[in-house]
Amino acid sequence: MQNLVVFSGAGMSAESGIQTFRDHDGLWENYNIEDVATPEAWARNPQLVQDFYNQRRKHILHAQPNRAHQLIAQLQQHYHLNVITQNIDDLHERAGNDNVLHLHGNIRFAKSSGPHAEYATEFYPIEGWELNLETDRCPLGYPLRPHVVWFGEAVPAYAEAQKIVQHADIFIVIGSSLEVYPVAGLIHEIPLHCKAYYIDPKAHQQTMPPQYQLIAQTATEGMQQLFTLLTT
Repeated sequence: MQNLVVFSGAGMSAESGIQTFRDHDGLWENYNIEDVATPEAWARNPQLVQDFYNQRRKHILHAQPNRAHQLIAQLQQHYHLNVITQNIDDLHERAGNDNVLHLHGNIRFAKSSGPHAEYATEFYPIEGWELNLETDRCPLGYPLRPHVVWFGEAVPAYAEAQKIVQHADIFIVIGSSLEVYPVAGLIHEIPLHCKAYYIDPKAHQQTMPPQYQLIAQTATEGMQQLFTLLTT
């Protein structure tokens, strides 16, 4: 069975109603990165940061996987499938994907805010949408923070993602602006024999290696096209 790897970004979840961060009217239109998405922000005003991610979590809980998520899950019947995602939502899992690697964390989980939090390996499922700064604490007494990789923090899952991509027979990039490093570098890790596709409405504005076939469509439209191609 061939190895199929899907690398998804914010555009993957946009059709489920989850705001992207970089587009017009995205989340950064209303917040400064420095205020809600850095370790310094947490040190300065943890309540503001906690409130921001509580609202994101509440919104994600009400969102539903879209058709593209579902089509990817169905490809598990035909391929050994791994999903690598930049997204902090759990829509891939809720669509039925079994092997999902979150490069930037999963907002449905929490971790200690103690020293070396960016390298934490113990995560706590969050019931509902709210983390309480005062009462939700790790065994050592530190407040729990979202399991999210903030700007300026390491991406511990990157090495595992590299290994997965390096063994891909088919590689699909979907809905990623490829502006966030180091994870955007994954597009250069595929082997020479790999068939590669890039799905994004602005695909033709992106400079991609010649190995990639560009599909200038939404996540759902592009995945429908590829699903037919890959299963017939």
